Amino acid sequence: MRKLILALGGSLIIAAPVASADVLGVGANVSYWDSDLSGKAGKNNDLVDVENDLDLDSDTNANLSAYFEHPVPVLPNVRLNYTRIEQSGRGELSTEFDAIPGGVEVDSDLDLSQFDVTLYYEVLDNWVNLDLGLTARNLDGELIVREQTTNGQASETEIDGVVPMGYLAARFDLPFTGVSVGGEANLISFDGDSVYDYNAYGQYEVSLLQLRAGYRQMGIDYEDSDDRLDVELGGPFVSAGLTF
Repeated sequence: MRKLILALGGSLIIAAPVASADVLGVGANVSYWDSDLSGKAGKNNDLVDVENDLDLDSDTNANLSAYFEHPVPVLPNVRLNYTRIEQSGRGELSTEFDAIPGGVEVDSDLDLSQFDVTLYYEVLDNWVNLDLGLTARNLDGELIVREQTTNGQASETEIDGVVPMGYLAARFDLPFTGVSVGGEANLISFDGDSVYDYNAYGQYEVSLLQLRAGYRQMGIDYEDSDDRLDVELGGPFVSAGLTF
């Protein structure tokens, strides 16, 4: 992992003198993401299917982001992003999971949050926009599975860690229209763990208001001691924000 961090950091330094913002820029937005969940969770070598066994459904998928850009060439721009995913469901285990026997009905709750700090540089800044950088993602997840019977068994799977990721963003503006299309991606794969998060969108800007709609896909395959989460989420999103 240390070699990977050094490689990503070196690429960021190389990109530093390429371009910078012409003026000071600040922006923030809030979005709603309607995602479907699939994959597996692991506890002490036992696996459970979060879609078919637990029947988890989306309750809340909220996303907040903000950025700060400046004209100083050497210093990177900063982007912050927070995503909170809460899902719950009622299902029936097909096999034993962490001392909970197979064939019993269970209630489940998934709480997954991630906070990103991204340092990036503008490589291109005209009608074609290209940003390159490095993201540190604080990943925190908890899955609770419990029998529906009184005093039944319960299992708790937790993951917690800071993951370094490469960052890429591109946007193509249609001149004089306020319309643009683009995409963003964060990703890493190392030593059996992998995390990716990308989206593609269409955007419309009028005055200070920025409206965006698109599709987001996220995957987490992360192991923390005897706990493992290997899931994918994907679906459409809409967002509204202000830029200054």
